[in-house]
Amino acid sequence: MFTGIVEELGKIQSIDKKSITVACECVLDGIKLGDSVAVNGICLTVVDIIPRGFVADVSEETFRITALGQLKAGDLVNLERALRADGRFGGHIVSGHVDGLAKVVEIKKKSGFYDFVLELNPEQTKYVVKKGSITVNGISLTIANKDKNFVSMAIIPHTFEYTNLKTLKINDYVNIEVDIIAKYVENFLSTSDNESRISLKFLQEHGF
Repeated sequence: MFTGIVEELGKIQSIDKKSITVACECVLDGIKLGDSVAVNGICLTVVDIIPRGFVADVSEETFRITALGQLKAGDLVNLERALRADGRFGGHIVSGHVDGLAKVVEIKKKSGFYDFVLELNPEQTKYVVKKGSITVNGISLTIANKDKNFVSMAIIPHTFEYTNLKTLKINDYVNIEVDIIAKYVENFLSTSDNESRISLKFLQEHGF
């Protein structure tokens, strides 16, 4: 499990249809073979540790549903080690299992802050709420506004500078993971033998 708090910007040394090699320093501290590292929000398993970097295998399915295949050697990626049991929970619950892609449709700078607008597909949008959490390229962000399939986020200068958000351009695609709690709630309410009195109407009446 991760929290969406990026620890380091790594640089892709090489990438092919089966693996990715990432140059980094910070996330190597204490890492060992078999550990999980979120690369742009994608949970990958470390299969080799090299001087100042690591190698991870990548499946065809991962390339299919994420933006990993659009990257090349030299590109920057957001890195986060899996959360330790005694670690600080700085963001929100992030599984590292990407739900799909979103397109960057607007980037505006406002007094040091940055407004990002993404276009999601309807399957993703139904899990999104204003002031709720969403993971974008492995970054835990708060949704400032939602309008149909478009969501906007206000990015603070620190997040912009120390993640690869600063490299994004209009029409780029980013990895999206919606709040997993929303998916659990949907599954609970849609269960055919659900005898609980908690319903969608009940949640709405109580501010959810």
